[in-house]
Amino acid sequence: MFSVLLYKLEIIKGGLALNYNGKRVPPVVIRRLPRYYRYLGELIRNGVMRISSNALSERMDVTASQIRQDFNYFGGFGQQGYGYNVEHLYMEIGDILGLHDGYRTAIVGAGNLGRALANHDTFEKRGFKLRAIFDNSPDVVGTTIHGIEVMHIDVMDDFLAENPIDIGILAVPRSAVSETADRLVAGGVKGLLNFSYAELKMEKDVAIENVHLSDSLMTLSYKIKQGE
Repeated sequence: MFSVLLYKLEIIKGGLALNYNGKRVPPVVIRRLPRYYRYLGELIRNGVMRISSNALSERMDVTASQIRQDFNYFGGFGQQGYGYNVEHLYMEIGDILGLHDGYRTAIVGAGNLGRALANHDTFEKRGFKLRAIFDNSPDVVGTTIHGIEVMHIDVMDDFLAENPIDIGILAVPRSAVSETADRLVAGGVKGLLNFSYAELKMEKDVAIENVHLSDSLMTLSYKIKQGE
């Protein structure tokens, strides 16, 4: 989810709309990029130096032709008769997703979800730099999460004015999502990762990724029911 948001953020920074070097990239292709990145990372850790589209297809349950078609949106990367250099492809996809840029992030909402996100190793592994955590509860303001002191949300505007943040992560109640998002964007935030139950939409030039955990649970419930 973070990687997809980063791709959208890179697109916005470049003044494009889900394009890459003039090519229109289907959203489904963008959503496969993080999967490619993860699998390639596993191959590197296992000492695999090169791989064909057929071999990658077997690992990912995506057809070889689909893999080649996906990569062609971004330049192809492979060599006929050789396949793909795994490390090179891994680095290229990381660049496309913006994972090497070191985006500065802030979490708004330090409840159970916000704490879990702050402590998740995704931030450091993927190059995210968590700079701030905000909340309005006296029970958590002033406490420390993952080495960062939780600040009151009342100081958020002043903090953003002095400390540029690229990505705002919303772990707030549904009723507070719209106002919080507006404040973050007004403070210069370019991308929003929304974990509330609200479907966040904004007219401003900002990348948004809405994450609905309950939807995934219901999809899983459907799969279990059909399996029975």
